[in-house]
Amino acid sequence: MKTYRNRTNVPVQETWNLADIYPNIEEWHVQYALIEEKVAELNSFNGNISSAEELYQFLNLKEEMTYEYSKLYVYAFLQHDLDTRVSASQALLDKASHLGQKISSATSFFMPFLLSLDESTLKSYINEVKELAYFEDSLFESYRYKKHVLSKEQEEILSKMGDALGSPRQTFGMINNADIRFGEVTTDSGEKVTLTRGMYSKLIEDKNREKRKEAFQAYYKPYMHLQHTIASTLSSAIKNTKTTSEIRQYPSTLERALFSDNVPKEVYENLIQTTKAHIQPLYDYMDIRKKELGLSELRQYDLSVPLVKNHKLTIPYDKAYETMLESLYPLGEEYVNTLKSFKEKRYIDVRETPGKRSGAYNLGLYGVHPFVLLNHQDDLSSLFTLTHEMGHAMHSYYSNQYQPQIKAGYSIFVAEVASTVNEVLLIRYLIERAKTEEEKKYLLNHFIDQFKGTFFTQVMFAEFEQITHEKAQKQEALNAEVFNEVYADLMKQYYGPSLVADEETKYGWARIPHFYRPFYVYKYATGFVSAIDIADRLIKKEKGTKEAYLQFLRSGSSDYPLELLKATNVDLLKPDAIANAMSVFAELVKQLTK
Repeated sequence: MKTYRNRTNVPVQETWNLADIYPNIEEWHVQYALIEEKVAELNSFNGNISSAEELYQFLNLKEEMTYEYSKLYVYAFLQHDLDTRVSASQALLDKASHLGQKISSATSFFMPFLLSLDESTLKSYINEVKELAYFEDSLFESYRYKKHVLSKEQEEILSKMGDALGSPRQTFGMINNADIRFGEVTTDSGEKVTLTRGMYSKLIEDKNREKRKEAFQAYYKPYMHLQHTIASTLSSAIKNTKTTSEIRQYPSTLERALFSDNVPKEVYENLIQTTKAHIQPLYDYMDIRKKELGLSELRQYDLSVPLVKNHKLTIPYDKAYETMLESLYPLGEEYVNTLKSFKEKRYIDVRETPGKRSGAYNLGLYGVHPFVLLNHQDDLSSLFTLTHEMGHAMHSYYSNQYQPQIKAGYSIFVAEVASTVNEVLLIRYLIERAKTEEEKKYLLNHFIDQFKGTFFTQVMFAEFEQITHEKAQKQEALNAEVFNEVYADLMKQYYGPSLVADEETKYGWARIPHFYRPFYVYKYATGFVSAIDIADRLIKKEKGTKEAYLQFLRSGSSDYPLELLKATNVDLLKPDAIANAMSVFAELVKQLTK
């Protein structure tokens, strides 16, 4: 593993080339000034669209500005993430965000205006100005929202209340990222030090059970102490969502969250019900953990330690990239060669450096190319992260290549499919080529734990959201005691009788930022089972699967997510794909048992 003290020491080939967006910072400021002028121009259309030509002029200007603003914002965002300590980069990002708010305010009049038009008038406009045909699908999609859009004045009020309504999420973010102080843990030398998140991720996998227990208790300590404050922020967030859903006349907060993707609530319910109907293999895995670790009682701090001791794979970045490419050959030569070029063209910022944003992501910029951030550590986990993010990057690349700007951006609902198909193909490839029995056991354990974290845990979180939001709908109390009770009960249901709950376990809800973005986590689970199903058929070389899947990657948002997935033969209104994923999980547990 290579450690770099400064970005200047990192090989240029392993860094982004931000000149692909703007040649220099001066050009950024030039474009900022031009967009500001266009915002003023956009404002002039408020109350002044009375013909087909004026409608086209507004929409065309808005799309042009969206394209330019995306470049402006992404450039500032990426600059900031390369070193979050640089105040100039933060100022650039703040400036870009402020401009985004101006654009939002300048265009807030349009939806109420559009929905005030009769559909017959809009059709006549489109017939009159042929260029409006480009915007036709988007315009008529807006009519789906007609019942839920308020008057122009009311929309302006809600727009101005945005910061206030989002304050619970912001408050939790400050508590969770800035103010929280974990308990103390003991170092190998016997010194007491304050736990950090980075330390926790390592200690919770330590073979020494007392170290795991100490880290677990230190990690949950502040959440226990702050339970009432955090419960207040979460309760407020849920109630805010309930109130705005009612104002916009949605039957429930769940149906509001599903509306934009045109997903019926039966998909959400089917996910939870089918998962729980096939939960036994997860219970079996808990039994295996208990037995392999030689425990009389399995606790939550025993769930992350690898069952195969001291098996570490060192995989340098170049080798990781090569391995990834080899594992993805079921997707065809064109896919693999395109992905190979991303490394050569500097679409990836590879190395961890001081101040760089942690984690990993892909950001697809229309008209330019994907930008992938990594903090590569030359290990198995980093290989999987690379493969995951490059799945997103290829999805962005294909959608941007094959779709016009208005339909290029894909829904979050389908986003995790592309990344997880890649991961499943990789793990299957590695298991098949494992050199030793220990390596195969390690990889099986890795895949099972990925299944547990990306699927079962997310379904449990989804059910927690469903229960708590239904309580809000019924105007029942939402406080720390209620959240604790719901979470503890779900832990029993999902992890089975082998897991003995510690006092800390019931406070798990208090640490989850996704709960402040309602009904989001279920998409990880639906994406995961869809990917398992598709990858399974790719490996079996089922006729037509590769072609259908590549077309899915090229589709952007040209149709609703469920329809895009149906074209790959995945129907999430039925239990089949979920049941198939559960059978794959059961087979993995069976192999590990052997």
